[in-house]
Amino acid sequence: MSGDDKVLNGVSVEVAESGVAVVTMEHPPVNAVTPEIIYGMLDTVDQLADDDRVRSVLIKGAGGKYCAGADIEVMSDHSRSNYRVMRRWVEVEDALERLEKPVVCAIERFALGGGAELSLACDVRIMGQGAVFGFPEASLGLFPGAGGTQRLTRLVGTARAFWLMATGSKLKSDEALSYGLVNEVVGDGEVLTRATQIAEQLAVGPTRAIGLMKRLVYECWGRELSSGLLHEGDAVFEVLETEDLHEGFQAFHEKRAAHFQGK
Repeated sequence: MSGDDKVLNGVSVEVAESGVAVVTMEHPPVNAVTPEIIYGMLDTVDQLADDDRVRSVLIKGAGGKYCAGADIEVMSDHSRSNYRVMRRWVEVEDALERLEKPVVCAIERFALGGGAELSLACDVRIMGQGAVFGFPEASLGLFPGAGGTQRLTRLVGTARAFWLMATGSKLKSDEALSYGLVNEVVGDGEVLTRATQIAEQLAVGPTRAIGLMKRLVYECWGRELSSGLLHEGDAVFEVLETEDLHEGFQAFHEKRAAHFQGK
């Protein structure tokens, strides 16, 4: 890792020489979401977007635990003003989706409530074999109100999404994989290693093209096909201006590996 380790409102960021920015939520014992974590994540994603060194992002929780959702003590204040602040978690998720750099999520032990919602806004999700994934809000008389009703439904369909939220079921890793909620399941001690491998693989890729892919996938989902194709066409001409495209073709003709710079 480089020496650029910063901690802001319970969120630390470390940028590796590989171009992977490791973002760690730090609120023991279960890295529950607080207003401080929300503000820290918002500032962090803004910084990552502007940092040319960062080619991909890995999100994890401190202490070998991902995120158990919103802090119950904070959520016990049922005032509208408090819930407006806590619902800014949606802004964090939106910012991750708009970030034109790939985001990998390392799910250790649990991804519950707001933690699960955050993971759904990441591009790749790696889960430990013994971890659980779920939305327990109904047991508190709540529902997943930070993007869960929308992103979960898009990923698994209406019937499964409603059942998972209404019952508060906690899925084991094999179930989460079969539902399409995660990309891979690995041994509990291998989550960070595998997530880092994937983040590094993406970081050496043509990250401008990957960013355009990401924009098209998220912004055009649900649009009419003709509208999506128009956006795709604009992006094709945008990628023509990138140095990585020229490097990729030159490497092909020279029969060598391409050295992309994310430009």
